Amino acid sequence: MEHLISFLSQTPSQDAGLLDAYSQTVTGVVGSVAESVVHISVEKKVKDQRTKQERSQSGSGSGFIISSDGFIITNNHVVENADSIKVSFVDGRKVTAEIKGTDPSTDLAVLKVDESGLKALQLADSSTLQVGQIAIAIGNPMGLQYTVTTGVVSALGRTLRASNGRLIDNVIQTDAALNPGNSGGPLVNSSGQVIGVNTAMISTAQGLCFAISSNLTAQIVGQLILNGRIRRAQLGIAAQQVPLSSRMIAANKLTISTGVYVYEIVPDGNFYNSELRLNDIIVIFDGQPVASVDVLHSLLSDKQIGKRVTVDVLRGGHRHTISVIPGER
Repeated sequence: MEHLISFLSQTPSQDAGLLDAYSQTVTGVVGSVAESVVHISVEKKVKDQRTKQERSQSGSGSGFIISSDGFIITNNHVVENADSIKVSFVDGRKVTAEIKGTDPSTDLAVLKVDESGLKALQLADSSTLQVGQIAIAIGNPMGLQYTVTTGVVSALGRTLRASNGRLIDNVIQTDAALNPGNSGGPLVNSSGQVIGVNTAMISTAQGLCFAISSNLTAQIVGQLILNGRIRRAQLGIAAQQVPLSSRMIAANKLTISTGVYVYEIVPDGNFYNSELRLNDIIVIFDGQPVASVDVLHSLLSDKQIGKRVTVDVLRGGHRHTISVIPGER
């Protein structure tokens, strides 16, 4: 009983100490990161469905500085189709920004402001993340500037469907609360390094929020700054996933139970696809099994543009090897 009384008497002070350490971590991170987080306001033209007239619509989101000379990361959906973009800093300055590049397939965009001496955030290596570690989201939900929410990394390696239908890979799931306006803001670790770009939430659930990993962000943003766009390959086909019968799988020695059925072929383009036939089922692309359209999309990278690639298809139930040359999308 004495041990129990001793334990109970120590618990409040221990909890206070733990809470204080946690609070110090969060406040320390916010203090070092806040001036690098910006509020983004946009104006865009939208068509009124009732009157069919164009009208101006305002929107807002978040972003964060990645270079001292004014490059800013945000979400593509924050600035998509914007006629004007204004960036507000924590000290009250408000400046015009231009779009340097966007990528709807990963929902990322890079803005540039004509400012210097800005404090940039550092991107962490998201491959070292562990489930359960602290995650801190900073943004501007509902137009309320510089709001902080905290949580943990709930899961890693999630996929998220982008607005154009492609899958975003290696998405981070967190329970740090996000709201409209948080989009494009940073998700940071306890060292103040960016582990992800806040991008989506599931409004019908609690604690289901998502961020694009910092490693994918670094890869995409680097290309957007250099080229203004992301190069991806295409075959000039329309296709869908179909199941394969057990007989087809066994007869053709396949390791997958589904393939990609070709139901439309575009004959003229910057690609070579004339060896493909309608009703072909693509099962192998450049030596890799193709079980879905999403897998095929992931294999059609910029490295495949202009390169002759072998493709295995099922035609009339039999496996054939053909060649294609993907073009730039």
